Amino acid sequence: MQVLRCFPNQKFIPLNLTVSLGRGGEACIYTVPTDANLVAKVYHSPSEQQARKLEVMLSHPPENPTASLGHISIAWPVELLRAKDNSNSIIGFLMPRIRGMRPIIDFYNPRTRREHCPLFSYQYLLRTARNLAAAFAALHASGYCVGDVNESNILVSDTALVTVVDTDSFQVYDPDNNFVYRCPVGKPEFTPPELQNKTFAHCDRAVPHDLFGLAVLIFQLLMEGTHPFSGIFTGAGEPPPYEARIASGHFTYSKNHSVPYIPTPIAPAWKILHPSLQDLFVRCFEEGHNNPLLRPSAQTWALALAEAEEALTSCELNPQHRYSNHLQSCPWCERTLRLGGRDPFPSPAAIAAREHLKPRPQSRRRSSQHRRAPQPVIPLQQIHRYNSFAHQNVPFYKPARKPKFYPIILGLLGLGTLGYLDLVVKFTSRPYLTQNSYSQQTLISNTANNANRKNLTFAEYYKQGHASYKIKDYEQAIANFSLAIQQAPKYAKAYINRGNAHYNLKDYEAAIADYNQAIQTNPNEVKAYVNRGNARYMIAESSSDPEKYYKLAIGDFNSALQFNNNEVEAYIRRGIAHTQIAKYTGDSQLNYQKAIADFNKAIAINPSRAEAYFQRGLVRYQTAQYGSDFEKEYNQAIEDFDQALRLNSRLAKVYLKRGMVRYELAQYGGSESSFNKNKAVDDLQTAAKISLEQEDVDSYQQALSSICVVLENKCESVFQNTTFLD
Repeated sequence: MQVLRCFPNQKFIPLNLTVSLGRGGEACIYTVPTDANLVAKVYHSPSEQQARKLEVMLSHPPENPTASLGHISIAWPVELLRAKDNSNSIIGFLMPRIRGMRPIIDFYNPRTRREHCPLFSYQYLLRTARNLAAAFAALHASGYCVGDVNESNILVSDTALVTVVDTDSFQVYDPDNNFVYRCPVGKPEFTPPELQNKTFAHCDRAVPHDLFGLAVLIFQLLMEGTHPFSGIFTGAGEPPPYEARIASGHFTYSKNHSVPYIPTPIAPAWKILHPSLQDLFVRCFEEGHNNPLLRPSAQTWALALAEAEEALTSCELNPQHRYSNHLQSCPWCERTLRLGGRDPFPSPAAIAAREHLKPRPQSRRRSSQHRRAPQPVIPLQQIHRYNSFAHQNVPFYKPARKPKFYPIILGLLGLGTLGYLDLVVKFTSRPYLTQNSYSQQTLISNTANNANRKNLTFAEYYKQGHASYKIKDYEQAIANFSLAIQQAPKYAKAYINRGNAHYNLKDYEAAIADYNQAIQTNPNEVKAYVNRGNARYMIAESSSDPEKYYKLAIGDFNSALQFNNNEVEAYIRRGIAHTQIAKYTGDSQLNYQKAIADFNKAIAINPSRAEAYFQRGLVRYQTAQYGSDFEKEYNQAIEDFDQALRLNSRLAKVYLKRGMVRYELAQYGGSESSFNKNKAVDDLQTAAKISLEQEDVDSYQQALSSICVVLENKCESVFQNTTFLD
């Protein structure tokens, strides 16, 4: 497409945008052929309000706290783009092209940190937090609020430098017109208590709101990804979600109040934090609960983090173990033992021997469950608060392989000097957007390499896309499939696979756009309908009108079955959608019957699909609560869970649900009550053990919380027995 580039001197230069780097529900990102250091963001439906907001942003840019290092800390718009027609309207902007950086979660998550950047020590995590605080301070000093603070719009380099992206979604104040361009979106886990359950489009954000989210990110950086409000629920009933915990002020590490949570056994100890940082976290999450003005400023965080970094000392056994000098011994050595030999900060010698990439050491203790290798099936869900369907990875358009949640990069990243930020800085004082900020900015250096390569054939680009997808490098896969599509725009499977990569980045609108293109190219592509249904299902989860999207998803599964009535995946997914839509209709039992019929059909076609048995068991559990013969329905559900585990004994979610069904049976009394309660604890312990081995912290925490429920909060003795934690 052709646009007009608007230079500061009001000179307009035509710009031909041909290479798309990503497409979402709001905009499309293009390379800039005349400047490799920029990318163009062009809105699908530009508005006058967006145009005015961009003009204000360009007129009042924030300071760059790392300008002296030649690094961009805030990916701010630099020039406007106008339509090349008589309207001359603003349709987008140019912004810096950020390379060689990854989402912050890849660094605070121990698993991905080991894979991508194993020499990234605790000192680097402190420096990352410090640079992040400086970026926030610069924004706040210029009168901006991030608004939608979350892990996907913060990028980190392997030298601990930070870049904040997705800046056009920030809250912007227009001083000339005294108008606030609000940020209409936010993630509950990073939202302060005073904004929980609020409509963001109706709220003016303030600096204290940002400071809550900033503190959550800093906590996760320094506590191995642990959320400050995560923990084992010791109260009655199901564990509340994060938003309810935040709204209630239930900071797990509270010092002045009693809360119904205890820290997860595998979380780092609170004591590893420098005392100054401990004080700031208490100020933010406890004292700041009722008075947001008490939350520490970004500048205060930066100064405390600098103090904590200066207080670091090195372990005698492993120089990568850097810890605060207020501790008597190395906490990372202790943690390595606690994790069964998995070192969060492996030594250079261990990295050279590639020990850090080896599978987690298995316990030598006996287990009551027979172990076998996981079957190569794509899990349809992860258990979280007993939802029957959650985010799942979409497989490449080939036979399914076992997925991992994060991309695996083959090879080690070397570290240069730390991106040092000397804090001699003068401080003063989206409906939910589905586009992924990371893919939106195309922030990987490999994409730049693609642009500089000689032209390859369609088959070569497609093969490279396949290879990137296999190692879960979805951003690179998108880039390669895009180049393949340019050479063969009528090959539907390329669109499907690019859509799958967008899906796995949770960029559901971009995924749907690709599936639409695949269907337009070849209306008989069954996988395009199935995967579009999956994406619509995921959008329903956060939509203001979930019933609409569930129905659209069911329509897609119906279309898939019209072309292939033996498509097992379509039956399973349609059954799950029927289960969810039961919440919104007047006849839930009819929807449950439809769901069971779908699962029965899937089992008849392929009796080896464990997921079909598991989902049928979930529905039978639901119907048991309304039927007169509840015991029969409960036992039928257990039989389905049994069969699912016979097919795949490594499904933690099945043990978790079977354990809770057995517990509910025990609650009804009878001769089997004690037996069912003991079996429930066994199942939940197995669920916790497998979740830990698979590094699924959410399911692990869910299992431990459920054990507390079954044991009526007398669970600490069980946690002290580490048989299922090793």
